[in-house]
Amino acid sequence: MKERGGPPPRSGEEPRGKLTSNASLAPLVWFKSGGAAETLFEPKDADDLAAFLAVLEPSVPVMALGLGSNLIVRDGGVPGVVVRLGKPFAAVERLDATSLRCGGGASGILVSSSARDAGIAGVEFLRSIPGTVGGFVRMNGGAYGREVEDVLVECEVVLRSGERRTLQASELGYTYRHSELPPQAVVVSATFRGHPGEPAAIQAEMDRIAAEREASQPLRSRTGGSTFKNPPGHKAWALIDAAGCRGLRRGDAQVSEKHCNFLLNLGSATSAEIEALGEEVRDRVRAHTGVELEWEIQRVGVFADDANKQRVGVA
Repeated sequence: MKERGGPPPRSGEEPRGKLTSNASLAPLVWFKSGGAAETLFEPKDADDLAAFLAVLEPSVPVMALGLGSNLIVRDGGVPGVVVRLGKPFAAVERLDATSLRCGGGASGILVSSSARDAGIAGVEFLRSIPGTVGGFVRMNGGAYGREVEDVLVECEVVLRSGERRTLQASELGYTYRHSELPPQAVVVSATFRGHPGEPAAIQAEMDRIAAEREASQPLRSRTGGSTFKNPPGHKAWALIDAAGCRGLRRGDAQVSEKHCNFLLNLGSATSAEIEALGEEVRDRVRAHTGVELEWEIQRVGVFADDANKQRVGVA
């Protein structure tokens, strides 16, 4: 059953996916904090998404949501439409001896495991990145010396206008943790190319990556993954540690003692506390080293105070 509400399409057929108004996003993101989406849309497939966006009022903003791992949703919520790519977008299909087509909602673990089963090496690093294919493509996700840029052939996106388009990797303008993917475009699939490999050797590399992550990162905590990008010539965690921020707290928000480029929600931290703690870390690193840390975690939505002002009509 569809739950209706929020900004409706202007005209056209009824969406086949699920529309929910004022949908809480905290349960859907790793930090378990933040406000609600004005409208949450969970499309049935790419055609459903394209048709929905084609008739959605152009002024309504659209944001894609995968696993919610590398994300702070601000406490005032997210205006417009949040598109959540669920199970219909999680399929992984072998195309040939070295290539896989992966849905935008497929996790890194699923992609790397499917590659192993197909005898395709070179994408093991995706095992270590929390999130889904859509986020990997947009942010040029990477770890252990490799990035999406190294393995992406092409991706299919639905533009804000509803147009479906296939983009080659060379069109995305990749740099470190950045792409020039069109704003508000939703990645619905991507094709990755590796090289032939033995499944046992691929599994061994995946096991090595998993063990290294387990030993060094707070994987079982409410966290958002790596908080800041590594500045040129530096490791963000080392700069944070040198500035005396390991274990630093603001309310229930804490800099991880295990890996200090991770922020944690110890229980009841608000998104405002988590973000403010991150800004305090940036201030301390800047004062101690002169290096400006750049956020890797995406921060979306509006602050609670701003949302409250909008509700009561305060400019």
